[in-house]
Amino acid sequence: MTPSLALSRAESLIRAIPDYPKPGILFRDIAPLLADREALDATTEALVAPFRGSFDVVAGIEARGFILAGAAAIAAGTGFVPIRKAGKLPRPAAAVDYALEYGTATIEMHADLPAGSRILLIDDVLATGGTLAAGQQIVERLGYVVAGISVLFEIDGLGGRDRVGDVHTVFRS
Repeated sequence: MTPSLALSRAESLIRAIPDYPKPGILFRDIAPLLADREALDATTEALVAPFRGSFDVVAGIEARGFILAGAAAIAAGTGFVPIRKAGKLPRPAAAVDYALEYGTATIEMHADLPAGSRILLIDDVLATGGTLAAGQQIVERLGYVVAGISVLFEIDGLGGRDRVGDVHTVFRS
């Protein structure tokens, strides 16, 4: 299957689930995409391609961002750094609080990289931008450089791009 066909297939595998996790939210379920090797490979490459050679490590935001960032790190030949929800790391070096579409949350990150490391930040969905803005803040707070931001899916009209800045998206709605 050609890369463009695999990307088209990948997009068709993203399911819209209304009213999850609460009424008024339209959840994008990427589980079928993740289960399809060709679709996952094509989306992983699409997430990394614009930034090849410009980053030292890939960071993924919990939870689905982990899956995509781990695959991207392997495809790019780099390491992976998790950005986790509060209380999930044994020795977090920094924490950032942020607002979600449906509540608030805190993310944490270790400081295990050399100062100035260039990080490709990956998450699954860009909606209002709260999670990715917090990811940018925590990376920079720890003395690293955000070399780029890449997301699988962007929901237009929610202001995420205005909040985060330049973001590479694979799919949009």
